[in-house]
Amino acid sequence: MILGWKTRYLSILKELKYSEKKDKESTIILDSILKKTKNIEKVEKLIQGNTVFVIGSGPSLSFAIPELKKFKKSIKIAADSSLKPLIDNGIIPDIIVTDLDGDENAIKKISKKKSIFVVHAHGDNIEKLQMVKKIKNCIGTTQTEPFNKIQNFGGFTDGDRGVFLASYFDAKKIILFGMDFGTRIGKFSNTKKSDRKIKLKKLKIAKDLLIWLSSITKSELFTTSMPIKGFKKIPYKDLDIIIT
Repeated sequence: MILGWKTRYLSILKELKYSEKKDKESTIILDSILKKTKNIEKVEKLIQGNTVFVIGSGPSLSFAIPELKKFKKSIKIAADSSLKPLIDNGIIPDIIVTDLDGDENAIKKISKKKSIFVVHAHGDNIEKLQMVKKIKNCIGTTQTEPFNKIQNFGGFTDGDRGVFLASYFDAKKIILFGMDFGTRIGKFSNTKKSDRKIKLKKLKIAKDLLIWLSSITKSELFTTSMPIKGFKKIPYKDLDIIIT
């Protein structure tokens, strides 16, 4: 677990009035479902020393997709809310970071392919964890104490957990796509109007966590999305230069 994560996690629980007990309960259930695999080693091999794209479902995703299609061989980590528009456009991520609240049909479409799902256990998704049984390649994560088959790479939402994952496994460069932390919510995020306030609060937490990560990571950080402290803002036309 990243040094300093526990303090930040407890602060998030307090702010959102979430239960650590429920998080732990979910983590235990996920651990009981998962089989022992070598997926951790596969993830490390994909990420370590490489340039990694991390893709969210923010408003800029629509503009990012045509650019992403140009980089077929680049390693791509996707938040699960971006999964449907990506696969609809022929883009299959190498890694999907999910708490299973995205498009279930999109998950099912590639659940038997070589993509690795990094499934997160928390207090609100206990009833969805059985979906893991139908996913071919899976790693379990938690935001509380890791144990047995469950890891804690850091991060809170699917998007920022993808960045923490890339950093944990020593990506050389991490480039964000469709990860906007403003007051607009992307059309792909499946957020109900009634949930808008909590969604914006979560985005603020995710942004703060990424700013913190930028001060401790060894990876070079870039974004094609909205500016974020600690990440160099780059235009799409410079991607070829950054990747080489």
